[in-house]
Amino acid sequence: MAIELLTPFTKVDLKPEVKEKKRKQVGILGGNFNPVHNAHLVIADQVRQQLGLDQVLLLPEYEPPHVDKKETIDERHRLKMLELAIEGVEGLGLETIELERGGISYTYDTMQSLTEQHPDTDYYFIIGADMVDYLPKWHRIDELIQLVQFVGVQRPRYKAGTSYPVIWVDVPLMDISSSMIRECLANGRRPNFLLPQSVLDYIEKEGLYI
Repeated sequence: MAIELLTPFTKVDLKPEVKEKKRKQVGILGGNFNPVHNAHLVIADQVRQQLGLDQVLLLPEYEPPHVDKKETIDERHRLKMLELAIEGVEGLGLETIELERGGISYTYDTMQSLTEQHPDTDYYFIIGADMVDYLPKWHRIDELIQLVQFVGVQRPRYKAGTSYPVIWVDVPLMDISSSMIRECLANGRRPNFLLPQSVLDYIEKEGLYI
């Protein structure tokens, strides 16, 4: 049965039959998180609430498998900022499998490992609407969709099309990016209210992005 577009601040039980089997429902939000900001947190929290997931885990990349390599800071800083950002937030956690592995990680390899480690868990992999068009190019995509349920996050009343099974969730997105924050800091401006205060304090203490 097709899943209708969900509206912000609603909660939907996706699979009653799964809950009867007491399987855990976990979302995964991957990214470079360089640095983590409030839009990341809104997406993670709203997907968790709207889909009725037990938890959403933020999955920091060690090295993304992109042709256009991204410059990033040391993973220990990115991990510490994530820890600060989700401290005390119900239902949000961290998954560090890619940092522990090191090198380039493909989503298929990561999710295969996680499903093998946690056979009692159903995973929901969260992606932005802009990534949906690229799904055919993802490494071993046909096998990946057997491992996870994709969740697409989009702006209100906008729905991208795809032949892949994607549950669409309407989240109140904010036009914030990590590059915007880095540019602010490099130009001597404080990106107030764009990221958690604890994360901004850490950035300034460590002299990052200057």
